[in-house]
Amino acid sequence: MAAKSTILIALAAIVLAVLGGAAEAQLSPTFYSKSCPNLATIVRQGMNAAIQREKRLGASILRLFFHDCFVNGCDGSLLLDGSSGEKFAGPNANSARGFEVIDAIKTQVEASCKATVSCADILALAAREGVNLWLAYTYVLLQLGGPAWSVPLGRKDSRTSFQSLANTNLPGPASSLATLIQMFGRQGLSARDMTALSGAHTIGRSQCRFFRNHIYNENNINATFAALRQQTCPRSGGDSNLAPFDVQTADGFDNAYYQNLVQQRGLLHSDQELFNGGSQDSLVRTYSTNPGQFNADFVTAMINMGNLLPAAGTATEVRLNCRKPN
Repeated sequence: MAAKSTILIALAAIVLAVLGGAAEAQLSPTFYSKSCPNLATIVRQGMNAAIQREKRLGASILRLFFHDCFVNGCDGSLLLDGSSGEKFAGPNANSARGFEVIDAIKTQVEASCKATVSCADILALAAREGVNLWLAYTYVLLQLGGPAWSVPLGRKDSRTSFQSLANTNLPGPASSLATLIQMFGRQGLSARDMTALSGAHTIGRSQCRFFRNHIYNENNINATFAALRQQTCPRSGGDSNLAPFDVQTADGFDNAYYQNLVQQRGLLHSDQELFNGGSQDSLVRTYSTNPGQFNADFVTAMINMGNLLPAAGTATEVRLNCRKPN
């Protein structure tokens, strides 16, 4: 009987684990409609204030979301402090930024809905706002210009940060097309998702150290563009000097990124790999002439990426402070 009881207990535990995982996996845009009805407004106001201080923060928060989701799912693990965490992984050290924006929004959310909304969900909403916001400057309305979409919610925060996974899961600026497709594929994202998500670079900037080799040593680059970038990115020194991915509309979310690729004006090696005689050339051409198709595919890819959840067995919670476990 004892053995039978042990088996029944084990089976019950498995069923509960499966049910719990299934419940956690059911993200919904209305997840907080009753428990935190003002959530979207709070996040939008927080991002509005941040981007009015510095427009670049829209791209920075979008990058945080991408770098979080690619490491054990969208679980807020990148937001945790600690020298052994993801913040200090190679792809993030001295380049990931905007953490204080999420902190400020989290403070406002906690004041309105205590211990209810995960940091992972705040980051997901903030990334959407970073793409979509309208901002007022003096007498002119400037729009980041990206599409709006309903963000599925209901994520939990990991209690652990995963530096080694960040070092292996995040594609680098020197990645080949084959590597990009493979690394996105590991996350269950298609080559089309990858090419659409790369369009986020339309509102981003990069440090000289990430594109120096491309502008000095590679041939698949427009000579005039390379010379322009060399003006602020010397062969040595100036590693942190910034350049926009999209020199035409650096702070506008549009399809100019793809137009640049067709003209061999991709800033990173990995950017230009999307249009370099490979499998994505046709899609890049489509996006370069059809902003509606790009917007639609970008939204689909963002939702697909946002649906990545932590591995089974990951300890999760709703963190009260995004920088440390409860």
